[in-house]
Amino acid sequence: MMSLHLELIYLENSGFVVETDKHILVFDYYQDAAGTVAQLIAEGKKLHVFSSHRHHDHFNPIISTWQDNVAKFFLSDDIDNLPGVNEEKIVFMCPYETSVQDDLKVQTYGSTDIGVSFAVEVDGWRLFHAGDLNWWHWKWDDKYNLMLAKDLFRKEMDKLDGLKFDIAFFPVDSRLEEYRAIGVKEFCCRVDVGQLVAMHTRGERWAPPIGFFGKGQSVATWCPVFSGDKLKVTKE
Repeated sequence: MMSLHLELIYLENSGFVVETDKHILVFDYYQDAAGTVAQLIAEGKKLHVFSSHRHHDHFNPIISTWQDNVAKFFLSDDIDNLPGVNEEKIVFMCPYETSVQDDLKVQTYGSTDIGVSFAVEVDGWRLFHAGDLNWWHWKWDDKYNLMLAKDLFRKEMDKLDGLKFDIAFFPVDSRLEEYRAIGVKEFCCRVDVGQLVAMHTRGERWAPPIGFFGKGQSVATWCPVFSGDKLKVTKE
């Protein structure tokens, strides 16, 4: 059996490029200090672009200027139409929908904020991008909101329970302080993850402590900090 290869390139916040043998996917473009996407466009590469919701640190309307190099835009339906973009190139998606475009299969799941999370099957890979799906436990918040956050997250996890992903991008937000990793811990306990990518870290590197995933369990983890950071992933 031939090995499969892909490359991950960090943009900013929750923004990433995923380059497989035949496709280039751009998730939650916000900023790109290293000029990764500009370089891909200059090379004439065709992109598929995903935006999980309208928050400014996940969605930048500048993506509309790429349309000549974009096969499809997959946008959460809370995002307004991209001005000047051919409507045939845009796929608006609500939570819990499926869209098959050419040889990409895109499924959406929910969020604990706004918008969607994405599960994508492409070139033999299964990818998950959480968007703002997380256990948002702000310790200064009142008890009712903390209980609500926990309940919302676990209801979404019930829909993901038992799934398997080769690559999973998930928030590990440093602003949550000692609670920053409670969401990713439960996610990895309930979902089979080959390569975890920590995102939305607010510039603070994170690494799971020993025993984080349970006794005798481990998950390969990458936490990029600088725009342009890269990781090559191989699977048999």
